[in-house]
Amino acid sequence: KKKTVSFSSMPNDRKINSTAACISLMLEGCELKKVRSNSRMYSRFFVLDADMRSVRWEPSKKDSEKAKIEIKSVKEVRVGKKTPVLRSNGLSDQFPDECAFSIIYGDNYESLDLVASSADVVSAWVMGLRYLVSYGKHSPEAPGTGHPSLRTSWISSVFDLADLEKSGRIPVSRAVQLIKALNPGMKTSTIELKFKELQKASERPGVEVACDLFVEAYCELCTRPEIFFLLVQFSSNKEYLGVKDLLMFLEVEQGMEGVTEEKCLEIVGKYEPSKEGREKGYLAIDGFTRYLLSADCSIFDPQHRKVCQDMAQPLSHYYISSAHSACLLEDNFWGRSDINGYISALGLGCRSIELVLWDGPEGEPVVYTSPSAASCVPFRAVVGLIDQHAFAASAYPLILCLVVRCSAPQQRLAAQCLRKTLGEKLYLEPPNPVASYLPSPEQLKGRILIKGKKLPPSCEDSEGEVSDEEEGWELARRLGQEDREPPEGGGPRRVRLSRELSELVSLCQAVPFQDFESSRRGQRYWEMCSFSEVEAGRFANECPAELVSYNKRFLSRVYPSPMRIDASNMNPQDFWKCGCQMVAMNYQTPGLMMDLNAGWFRQNGACGYVLRPAIMREEVSYFSANAKDSLPGVPAQLLHLKVISGQNLPKPKGSGAKGEVVEPYVCAEIHGIPADCAEHRTKTALQSGDNPIFDESLEFQINLPELAVLRFVVLDDDYIGDEFIAQYTIPFECLQPGYRHVPLQSLAGEPLPHATLFVHVAITDRRGGGKGHRRGLAGRRGRRVREYTSTKATGIKAIDEVFRTATQPLREATDLRENVQNALVSFKELCGLTPAANMKQCILTVSTWLLHSDSTPSVTLNLAEQYPPMEAQGPIPDLLRKVLTAYETMIQTSRTLIESADVVYGKLIQAQQAGMDFHKELHRFETKEGLRGHKLQKALESFAWNITVLKGQADLLKHAKAEALDNLWQIHNAGQSCGIGRNSSASPESSRLRVPLEPIPE
Repeated sequence: KKKTVSFSSMPNDRKINSTAACISLMLEGCELKKVRSNSRMYSRFFVLDADMRSVRWEPSKKDSEKAKIEIKSVKEVRVGKKTPVLRSNGLSDQFPDECAFSIIYGDNYESLDLVASSADVVSAWVMGLRYLVSYGKHSPEAPGTGHPSLRTSWISSVFDLADLEKSGRIPVSRAVQLIKALNPGMKTSTIELKFKELQKASERPGVEVACDLFVEAYCELCTRPEIFFLLVQFSSNKEYLGVKDLLMFLEVEQGMEGVTEEKCLEIVGKYEPSKEGREKGYLAIDGFTRYLLSADCSIFDPQHRKVCQDMAQPLSHYYISSAHSACLLEDNFWGRSDINGYISALGLGCRSIELVLWDGPEGEPVVYTSPSAASCVPFRAVVGLIDQHAFAASAYPLILCLVVRCSAPQQRLAAQCLRKTLGEKLYLEPPNPVASYLPSPEQLKGRILIKGKKLPPSCEDSEGEVSDEEEGWELARRLGQEDREPPEGGGPRRVRLSRELSELVSLCQAVPFQDFESSRRGQRYWEMCSFSEVEAGRFANECPAELVSYNKRFLSRVYPSPMRIDASNMNPQDFWKCGCQMVAMNYQTPGLMMDLNAGWFRQNGACGYVLRPAIMREEVSYFSANAKDSLPGVPAQLLHLKVISGQNLPKPKGSGAKGEVVEPYVCAEIHGIPADCAEHRTKTALQSGDNPIFDESLEFQINLPELAVLRFVVLDDDYIGDEFIAQYTIPFECLQPGYRHVPLQSLAGEPLPHATLFVHVAITDRRGGGKGHRRGLAGRRGRRVREYTSTKATGIKAIDEVFRTATQPLREATDLRENVQNALVSFKELCGLTPAANMKQCILTVSTWLLHSDSTPSVTLNLAEQYPPMEAQGPIPDLLRKVLTAYETMIQTSRTLIESADVVYGKLIQAQQAGMDFHKELHRFETKEGLRGHKLQKALESFAWNITVLKGQADLLKHAKAEALDNLWQIHNAGQSCGIGRNSSASPESSRLRVPLEPIPE
């Protein structure tokens, strides 16, 4: 096991909780590895001069005046491998990214590339250097002297309020409670230990503490170094963020749009604890920490806290949150029926509940699934409960899946009970025979649908025979209530069904599944099939494309195998990837599968309905559920995830040892289509207490983002047996970029108070960030062969001729997009930024270099032009010259894209629509060309592929144009705000008033 980086592993166990502590470390000096351009590394001792004006290193062949860098000459301090030297192939794998940093200095923008023993040493040097560079500009008082900081004043005022006797001292117990109240997740024992340490060190033992000791204890306990480091990075002067600093952080790092200074003042007013800070508009470390921990800064996209998807699509176009045996609290057969299970499932947004009706002892039907007759629940009570709670969590339709195991007289009672109790909520209108699809969730709002068997139209009696469903018979055998053998000849079982119950079924008529061809020809849109987990799994593996196609029009329900007598759950992703809308889960059984289900249905306002990916809804589209690579027309995205630290992690459940230290590690898992499923873990944080530092970067490629789910799992590496600590599951589409806290949950999905993971999220090839290249190094990128998406031959001459016209536009579309993306990545690399950075960050970085020069800016942006050129004023150093060249390439490729996109887009759409005109005639062409069997299947697949590729590439081009226009807006905006723009006439907003390309109809 490797010992992970921990901020408490500083020399003498020093904690970094102020800039003064960083500068103190730099004044003492430490060993760092100096990296030369020839990729060799040399150990040198680096130290900050006593006058804090230069950094020196020794031994050196240069004389002592040359082996130094003056602070005033420093242009920028970069964290990570952000220079060509550190990115070079020979070095890249020798040390982790977080242990490297670079100092860009001098008029020629030279770089001093350094590698430290750990990330905390890097943090101290980077924080200290950035402060000193800023200190040189603003010349405030030296850190740690003179005027007390905002924070010290505030903590002292808190102490004064608690000092009821005004004696200048308060009892230790009161001091402990005070710190605990300010940091609710902190353990009492940790605070008590800190006071004992400080009292011993200052030789002031006793039951009371003075103000200075209280301030010291608070600062040491309540400063999270990783957040302090972040604050100093964005602070333009001292140990707090001003309104402009905060605005910059929210826009640039957190990806927030439309942020105003008023909004920033609102945040300061809400989270800054000190009165002085609130009055002056300053957010110090405590306020900043509170803000980052708040719901306003959640990792979960606030848009998805309410219904935000199109709810007017047919019902078959949504995943529907579904429960199996919802009334159970334990396992299927030895559990106890409990009516609260229904309330719990409905409260979680469940929209499909299964009810198995049995003959009750009192002449009334009952619902029960355990072998004990004493544990049954009257059907009347269950319906009353459903009536009460059906729409408490969601207004969208609830589907009651009735599995009838009771006699016809008791069925009549059940039907009467449903009509009487549910009244107007019950949907009884007959299906529209001229429609092709089910109504939408929006049209069915507030209605309850009954899924069940229906008597054939030919039956005119009060009851008749219908084929039975397989579901529920396994239980009947165990209950000893199976009073019949399967019919001779192996046909389906027959059961008696009363007309009253049959008449309640409208849009969800249960029918047996024959095969996909029979369904395509004869199944009506209001008929639906239920599949056992085994049967659905076989279709998902053997004929996934047919299952996806089937689910475009019809609802399908997948129920767990009867062999799961422990009520364990199947993996819902196995069936979601094939479009199955209703995957019935045992809500009472916690674990990975239920985490995936609960996490997935957290999106779209947790209303129980999630719109399926477009590629699975469109009438003609190619989608292989078992794809092992990227999909045609769907842009792959890269998730860059940095797991920074954990807060207030509990011990694993069942851990009894009193003094045991948790040694956690974090697993990040992606669940989705097979091509996306992946798992990466951090190193174990050894002896780290409840607040470990991981500081580790993980990366995932996501090929179908709309179906991907990210799950964080925290595990204890030291505990034998029950090593689970916490988890959190979130749909990929709900992730917010930037620095975020992950609210951890228990195995049962309950929130763990104050337990969080601090992470940084960046997604490339999204708005505001360029597409990330998997082979991210500049040197390797040049050898990359460009891949073009092309159409496939169907074997039908007339159709192939139409698709052939799209060959050139497809190449042009790829070239336009890729040229811009390559230029963007090159420009960002030269700015010392990652591919996830946005254009505003790039311009602000360049402006920072220029503003750190003694002369006036040597480069300006001419904002009078639509495509602003970056112009040099006189001679400029080599690095700036390269940046200008890369910027120029990026602007020219963007211009070509913006000006050519509409024409190429038009050609692609024209070919796509011409192809679609053949769709209804396909059958005639198949017959004419004599296509049968495998050849026919191949022709249909190729046709769907071509339509999907043309629509997908047109979509990508549309998004690329929108992104290029937005980059121009960011350049104008950043140029104005940072002072290197000139001739600014039009408002940058004008660039956003653009006419988008027409959306492509499904």
